[in-house]
Amino acid sequence: MITEALLSFFMRRQARPRLRFPELGRKGAEPPPPGGREQLLYIHVPYCEELCEYCSFHRVRLDNRQAPKYFAALRAEMRLYQQFGYRFDQVYVGGGTPTVLPDELARVLCLARELWPVRSLSVEANPNLSLATLDLLAGCGVDRLSIGVQTFDDGLLQAMQRLQRYGSGADIRRNLEVVRGRFATPNVDLIFNLAGQTESMLRRDLQIVGELGVDQITCYPLMGPRPLRGSYAREKRFFRIIREGLASGYRPATAWCFSRQGKGREAAGGPSDEYIVTREEYAGLGSGSFGYLGGRLYANTFSLPLYIERLGRGAWPVAASRGFSRRDRLRYDFLMKLFRGRLDLELLEARHGPGAGWRLAPEIALFRLLGALRREGKSLILTEEGYYVWVVLMREFFSGLNRLRATCRIAGE
Repeated sequence: MITEALLSFFMRRQARPRLRFPELGRKGAEPPPPGGREQLLYIHVPYCEELCEYCSFHRVRLDNRQAPKYFAALRAEMRLYQQFGYRFDQVYVGGGTPTVLPDELARVLCLARELWPVRSLSVEANPNLSLATLDLLAGCGVDRLSIGVQTFDDGLLQAMQRLQRYGSGADIRRNLEVVRGRFATPNVDLIFNLAGQTESMLRRDLQIVGELGVDQITCYPLMGPRPLRGSYAREKRFFRIIREGLASGYRPATAWCFSRQGKGREAAGGPSDEYIVTREEYAGLGSGSFGYLGGRLYANTFSLPLYIERLGRGAWPVAASRGFSRRDRLRYDFLMKLFRGRLDLELLEARHGPGAGWRLAPEIALFRLLGALRREGKSLILTEEGYYVWVVLMREFFSGLNRLRATCRIAGE
């Protein structure tokens, strides 16, 4: 437990100065120019019918009068990127609840395929989708549907205020059975280390998704307020249960995402909820979205009226931007690539120049001392202990992004 606390403190200290914008509200700011290669496109839909207490992403309650204007602005922003010269081959739509207005979402998805050579399209959803919405998404070319189940336990669903909205664990299971076969990669999101969650509850959740035979399972540690989650010691124990429970049928695609065995190399290395890990750079579209392009982190305005107003007059909605130093970019790649379990040092040097591995010597030495890394030829590999170390690091990285979101919201941007 001491190690986990120290790692959490270390990551917060590292992330705090880097996940901070020196100034907000930059008028006329725009994303970095395209680098001549295809990128990933992230699209944010902030609307939700209900606001879950544990969720810290940018989200607002659905406003049926405002939402059509928001989706029109989103399509306008997509056209700006196309005119700017960007090309996207993967699209990930998150939220919020992207499927809250299916017809509006469909128009966004169809426009993406019209503007760019999209080969993979992933959408987040809640588990209460109608057959009509499922058919609409499939017809738009969605090949990966990521369903936020969180848990099948009715008591936990009630405590999370999801039981009334999305049904019981049995209801959710029946809905997932309908999804099966409609999409190339159905993903189920589960949360672990919830307050009140027991080992038997977690094992039951894993048993159900295994019986359903879903292609991908993503198990997040709870990143919400402290009263909603358990201790670091329990988090580590629960993560071990997940690793053991999925070992016979799944293999790790990232530290907390597991793909069904027998699905081939693409399943283990293909799209996942952690698009920032699977792609080196990505553009962020929509209110409150982040992008990382050309070594710069940037954020769109968190104000929906301001987002709609700026796009309505053809202006970029970027509210803040900061450049990463050469060393920060190297550390960022070190963290992200190892989250997938392996870091190719030769590819790292090709991207960051000769001696990149030596410049990471202090970090490599630290994590080898912790028993988190081992060397295999020209690669660094996560050990069994290392997988949990990287869960801790990424948990704190995403928590840092949550704090950055809060700062932007307070600033009115």
